Amino acid sequence: MIRPVFAILAIFHFPAIESRSHRKISKVKFQALSCRKHSAILTDFGAVGDGKTSNTKAFKKAISKLSQMATDGGAQLVVPPGKWLTGSFNLTSHFTLFIQHGATILASQDESEWPVIGPLPSYGMGRDGTGAGRFNSLISGTNLTDVVITGNNGTINGQGQYWWDKFEKKQFKLTRPYLIELLFSTNIQISNITLIDSPSWNIHPVYCENVIIKSVTILAPVTVPNTDGINPDSCTNTLIEDCHIVSGDDCIAVKSGWDQYGIKFGMPTKQLSIRRLTCISPKSAGVALGSEMSGGIKDVRIEDVTLTNTESAIRIKTAAGRGGYVKDVFARRITMKTMKFVFWMNGDYNQHPDEGYDPKAFPEVTNINYRDMTAENVTMSASLDGIDKDPFKGICISNVTMELAANAKKVQWNCTNVAGVTSRVKPEPCSLLPEKNQDCVFPSDLIPIESVVLKKCFV
Repeated sequence: MIRPVFAILAIFHFPAIESRSHRKISKVKFQALSCRKHSAILTDFGAVGDGKTSNTKAFKKAISKLSQMATDGGAQLVVPPGKWLTGSFNLTSHFTLFIQHGATILASQDESEWPVIGPLPSYGMGRDGTGAGRFNSLISGTNLTDVVITGNNGTINGQGQYWWDKFEKKQFKLTRPYLIELLFSTNIQISNITLIDSPSWNIHPVYCENVIIKSVTILAPVTVPNTDGINPDSCTNTLIEDCHIVSGDDCIAVKSGWDQYGIKFGMPTKQLSIRRLTCISPKSAGVALGSEMSGGIKDVRIEDVTLTNTESAIRIKTAAGRGGYVKDVFARRITMKTMKFVFWMNGDYNQHPDEGYDPKAFPEVTNINYRDMTAENVTMSASLDGIDKDPFKGICISNVTMELAANAKKVQWNCTNVAGVTSRVKPEPCSLLPEKNQDCVFPSDLIPIESVVLKKCFV
């Protein structure tokens, strides 16, 4: 049953609606890039929310039906309270997936429900290093426009234990699936949902433009690797804000392709704003730039971030063979407590897709600006290692105070093949970053996506 819905311009209360299964769902207000004219409930397509019955066919049937409304105001699919087991399914354009409070989309542990797809063109191989093939993501889509994945704190549960155990035993010949991956798409919103226990990466927009990810909670065991939170990859004009992430890997990892494949594809990540992030990641970074950065990363703004029990704040990861660049990075107002490193840069992150990379393809790292930060219980202030004959240049660090842990390293700054300046930084930096009385810059303008005003919608 497809129901017409209308956008609202003010906040009202609405009576309940009723599905064919007589499940009452209260009207819920939410904000989105677009409101939809038509609406349906997953149970209208035969879905059973008992946590045992596969609903893959129901999701596919619902989205296929609703795709017919794309040119007539678009449509939204409501996932009601319950546990909805499913394999991989693809979204459509001018579409909203709304996950109700009390609803959980459960990822199937039946590998037959996960189609096998080829590698990303900018990677050449599956990222797990197990060959070219990979499992399709739980929620995916390609060449889409105007897609919203949201809710009132509904949940997507990746049921990752099955995948983690099998990966640890090296029993996969394919790269594990992600929870959400959208490719070659524009005008994307992911908001107000909780993601838990992903088999691998959680949210992966790749080759996308105009992306908003906000008010998302991501939870994974801190002992499980590769459960990255949000990985914008070869994307332009992206806003990530008000997210809370607990991960066994980087909370946010900014990427743009891997070695010769990323160099050839040549699509950078640029115009990225990350703000009001909270992160716990004892074995990885709050925000990582790389290591797959061969298409380039530039114009990244990071501000108002809180990190607790995290290995490093912002980590730049690259190596000879990567090519590309990391430049025009600006970070400010970061608060940290219990950190292994505050500043960390690696020029020797030597993971390569195959033997075909060019060891003479050196990355460019320049114009890196960090300011207005405090850290407590720090083991080591900085480990900054550029590349011989390819130093990291234009580093600026100002107004940073780091209080050391009881077991802090005797040498607080380790610097090789780097150049830049510091100002009002404690403990005293290394000699390659001499004191200069200046504040590091932070842009005063906004990237375009930061000016977007969401519409008031309802289901």
